[in-house]
Amino acid sequence: MTSIDRRHFFALGGMALGAASLTSLPGTALASPTTSTWRRRKSVNGWPVLDGNEAERFRVEGSNLSVELAPAAAPVLLYVARRFVYDIESQLRPGEITGHTANTSVRTPYESTYLSGSGITIRPLFHPVGAKGGFFEEQRIVVRDILADCEGLVAWGGDLDPVKESHFHITTPPTSGRYRALAAKLDGWEEEPGKGAGAINAFTPRRLARARPN
Repeated sequence: MTSIDRRHFFALGGMALGAASLTSLPGTALASPTTSTWRRRKSVNGWPVLDGNEAERFRVEGSNLSVELAPAAAPVLLYVARRFVYDIESQLRPGEITGHTANTSVRTPYESTYLSGSGITIRPLFHPVGAKGGFFEEQRIVVRDILADCEGLVAWGGDLDPVKESHFHITTPPTSGRYRALAAKLDGWEEEPGKGAGAINAFTPRRLARARPN
């Protein structure tokens, strides 16, 4: 069973999610944008493009996965990745979460966040650029809950144009006071029992009420 099926069946009122909900849906493909080269020193969200060995590899708790990120981006993007593993899809394989890359080819400006290590993709082959409708409603609720915990400072590719439902990136520069406060909050949750990834039920009435599209 997926994490949703296992943890939230009763919270969903006993609705049978069925065998199909064991994985994400394949997205409906639309026309893919053309590729261009990103030449700026900063990605679209104001993070510096990383040189050499500036990115670091971090383990994704709850899995055997790891991902390369800008160290300053790790507290927030690892929270997103951990929530995805615990609450949406627990059977991710190595390579299905990607972060920093030195490849300057982008199909849309927000893909430049991979160059700065401030963006990630989760199952990009299932949810490529231009494909939408790749998640069940229960999974989308969890995504919205994750975004709400990130206080508007993380963008999801399902809300962007062109769509890329595998994509998440930080929306403010690393020097932002709001971003630093968010990173500190999420770091603190990992040390506090009953908070953080693996301990959250996105289907409580309070959380459902705030799970609204941006």
